[in-house]
Amino acid sequence: MQFLFAYIQERRRILAAALVCLLIFAAAFALYRLPLAAVLYPAVLCALCALVFAGFDYRRTKRKVQALEKIQNSLDVTDGLMPPTEGVTETAYRAVIDRLCARQDALQRDMERRFDDTVNYYTVWAHQIKTPIASMRLKLQNEDSDFSRSITADLLRIEGYVEMVLAFLRLDSTDSDYVIREYDLDPIVRQAVRKFAGEFISRNLKLEYTSLSTTVLTDEKWLSFVIEQVLSNALKYTPSGCISITLEPRKTLCIRDTGIGIAPEDLPRIFERGYTGWNGRVQKTASGLGLYLCKRICENLGHTITAASEPGQGTTIRIGLDRAPIEHE
Repeated sequence: MQFLFAYIQERRRILAAALVCLLIFAAAFALYRLPLAAVLYPAVLCALCALVFAGFDYRRTKRKVQALEKIQNSLDVTDGLMPPTEGVTETAYRAVIDRLCARQDALQRDMERRFDDTVNYYTVWAHQIKTPIASMRLKLQNEDSDFSRSITADLLRIEGYVEMVLAFLRLDSTDSDYVIREYDLDPIVRQAVRKFAGEFISRNLKLEYTSLSTTVLTDEKWLSFVIEQVLSNALKYTPSGCISITLEPRKTLCIRDTGIGIAPEDLPRIFERGYTGWNGRVQKTASGLGLYLCKRICENLGHTITAASEPGQGTTIRIGLDRAPIEHE
């Protein structure tokens, strides 16, 4: 019914013209005093012909609108789906649409090419910069001083930023390198802890860790990245006290710290891209990408990640490892 009203509204000019013609003929017949039967018979025939024409036009218009709505819902404008044009006006509109589609395709290809070039460049850059970092680390291994330990800690942070760049570049890549299988959780967590062992020692932070004794269905490399990012944040915002790593029921890995905590107004947004919150603005070292990447990676792995915190009492990050998606082909 709504389409019928819209159709009548679109054809209102034609209906108005037909009504004007009808009134002119009626006035002419009245002036010549023609018999009523002689007037009604051709009038009824004309009305029937007009109704038949309107019925065919209504059906044709409705099919065309339905085809256009289908294209609109699928967002796929192709020659095979577009209804045939009728008249010079529709042909002109079709030419404009074709021109716009061709321009959009060209812009899309150019954007994809630029994006691929950017990803390739920064991927190569990230791998190349690892070489001087490894060289500096080797040179510092034979020294044991406050200065060498400070430089080693800075190199560790640089490595973390490089890994963050690589994770960001690979996050939406169509060439997924996820390897989902059963892993022992303890070696993954211990490897992450050993990476920050020097910072624990230099800052005299206590680590509370007991064997987790469980296996998880995950990807080792990506889960390691998530754990390292959470540990890095815990160390960054814990000037003193301890960091504990425990396992709660249903394979939930908990990383707690006794740091400065997170403001209540910031807590709901800490996993948003680029959001640093009050702590990040005070520290002036936060990028707002670490927890965002953790959230995205956990979603890709079928895990969950949540945060609970109270200002001045610390933060708890929970990573739910109970399940991961497996697609059977």
